[in-house]
Amino acid sequence: MYHAIQAIKEVAKETKRVILFHSGAGKDSIALLDLCAPYFKEIVCVYMYMVKDLEHIDKYILWAKNKYKNATFIEVPHYALSQYIKDGVYGCKKDPKQRVYQLNHITAMVKKNTGIDWAIFGFKKSDNLTRRLQLMGYRDEAIFDNTKNAYPLSKYKNGDVEKYIKLKRLLPPIKYGDGQSQGTNVGNLPFLMYCKTYHPNDYKKIIKEFPQVELLVFEFENYNENYEN
Repeated sequence: MYHAIQAIKEVAKETKRVILFHSGAGKDSIALLDLCAPYFKEIVCVYMYMVKDLEHIDKYILWAKNKYKNATFIEVPHYALSQYIKDGVYGCKKDPKQRVYQLNHITAMVKKNTGIDWAIFGFKKSDNLTRRLQLMGYRDEAIFDNTKNAYPLSKYKNGDVEKYIKLKRLLPPIKYGDGQSQGTNVGNLPFLMYCKTYHPNDYKKIIKEFPQVELLVFEFENYNENYEN
């Protein structure tokens, strides 16, 4: 993690307070908070939710708060939620007048509200081609001075991050399916099945906010030949 630590040190030269966009139970967030903790006096972790108060996410946030005394958490609606509300996606309460936000809007809002200029994200070049091209244009492929945003994991792959978590004996991340983690994407079937199987209270909260996703689960359970109850 040499490159990641060097990028973090560069940010630490500019500020002792930093924002970290944190997914709660994702591997990149778990690793980044551990990497950042020694170098900043205060780390404000921003968790963007699609559905509030999911128990399986809250457990990870509580673990992080207890382990890193210089870390605090704030929770804000995920920027994607604004588009869902505007269009009434998956049967959520529709508001055609809802303003649609992007990640940069959320970042600017958090920076303004906290008075912290620098933010750290878990983007990696290995995520997709768009991310790769974006990150290759930044200083050391990790720091964009114009926006005061940093991406310490830019040069790493998922396996590298997982090895770091195992080496440091950190809380293992949640994998909702066999592929890459989809975070808390309410339309993602592995996420829904994970919640229904292991955290039924969370599943009920999701269905309450997005009632039509229950149809995705119903069709999978009844019409997918690979499904075993």
